[in-house]
Amino acid sequence: MTTASTALLTDHYELTMLQAALRAGTAHRRSVFELFPRRLPEGRRYGVVAGVGRVLDAFERFRFDDEVLAVLREGNVVDGATLDWLADFRFGGDIWGYAEGEVYFPYSPLMTVESTFAEAVLLETLLLSILNHDSAIASAASRMTWVSCERPCIEMGSRRTHEEAAVAAARAAYVAGFATTSNLAARQRYGVPTAGTSAHSFTLLHDSERDAFTAQVESLGKGTTLLVDTYDIEEAVRLAIDIAGPDLGAVRIDSGDLGMLAEQVRTQLDRAGATGTRIIVTSDLDEHAIAALAAAPVDGYGVGTSLVTGSGHPTSGFVYKLVARENDSGEMVSVAKKSKDKASIGGRKYALRRHNAAGVAEAEVVGIGEAPTDDGDPSTGLRTGDRDLLVPLVRDGEVVGRESLDTARERHLRVREELPLPARMMSRGEPVIPTLHLGG
Repeated sequence: MTTASTALLTDHYELTMLQAALRAGTAHRRSVFELFPRRLPEGRRYGVVAGVGRVLDAFERFRFDDEVLAVLREGNVVDGATLDWLADFRFGGDIWGYAEGEVYFPYSPLMTVESTFAEAVLLETLLLSILNHDSAIASAASRMTWVSCERPCIEMGSRRTHEEAAVAAARAAYVAGFATTSNLAARQRYGVPTAGTSAHSFTLLHDSERDAFTAQVESLGKGTTLLVDTYDIEEAVRLAIDIAGPDLGAVRIDSGDLGMLAEQVRTQLDRAGATGTRIIVTSDLDEHAIAALAAAPVDGYGVGTSLVTGSGHPTSGFVYKLVARENDSGEMVSVAKKSKDKASIGGRKYALRRHNAAGVAEAEVVGIGEAPTDDGDPSTGLRTGDRDLLVPLVRDGEVVGRESLDTARERHLRVREELPLPARMMSRGEPVIPTLHLGG
């Protein structure tokens, strides 16, 4: 993994705000910033938090080394006093957040950054760019894996997006339940399992489809997946079984009426004794197409363009706002933006997931201040079984919240099952549980 600084993955105005605050003497005021969504993407019933691990990796490389400072100096981005301050920069505060794989709802305080204004404002663009992208991908991926009826989904969208976005998308998709990716960089950096066999070009390279299938089986074994829609699917399936025998691993269909073709191919395979040969379908799938194939004899789905573009919602709409700061008297006071349609709620938040007696989520509880601990006191609004959602990610400038990708994946598959049944619906709707705001 690269060790290059991430300090320039930001917006110019973060540094000009820093310069002005340093000159005004307000840069070192204690501050609380909150990263949150005002709403879910239109029609979505829940969102998925992804990218937390990537945030922590980027945070540890957020430094103003000589190379970064030279860029700022040569571009006259900030003045000399600010450059001197940046040369000694070290984040010394705390970051709390929703654990990766958790689900979220409107106004969920997904990440809380507590430090000085100067330290916290510099992280804004970096945090937003990672979490907005990865959570959009994971939210789409979760819908796909939930309607796949536990049939494996394969992420294969690398050629449909920016090369670095492709790696992040593969990681986010894995968090949300995808079984494998085609992207080898995701395997190298994050340990995401990879899979792949051949494209139509491999078949076209050879003088005949028989030659292509023979070459692939001899090289990769009978457990390989043969792509059968280059010419005639029925003939290709016949050739596949003739060459590999009934132990052929799988066939892939990449065009046409996938449901109807899967039925025909399943019948042909079974009649040939290849009852264990799986059928994989690809071709511009999204969650709606996957849901429509639920009754078809399909064993797996390859998903590309729709996944890496968030299935119509390529960003999550997260914002990063100052919600509390130190005043001239040294006291922390709540602050909030009041703009029409873009209002925020002041004060440091806590967040709880409320469940009913059956363990089904029924509300996102967001309050101001410290989370109440006395669930026997009706005045606190707390109920037995409310689950605290904020976990420590950075403490005194040191990362403390790192965890494995498989842990995040297991968490998502678990908490998704806590949602009410309408969360599974692919039709457009409102958030599946309400967000309840409690006063501080």
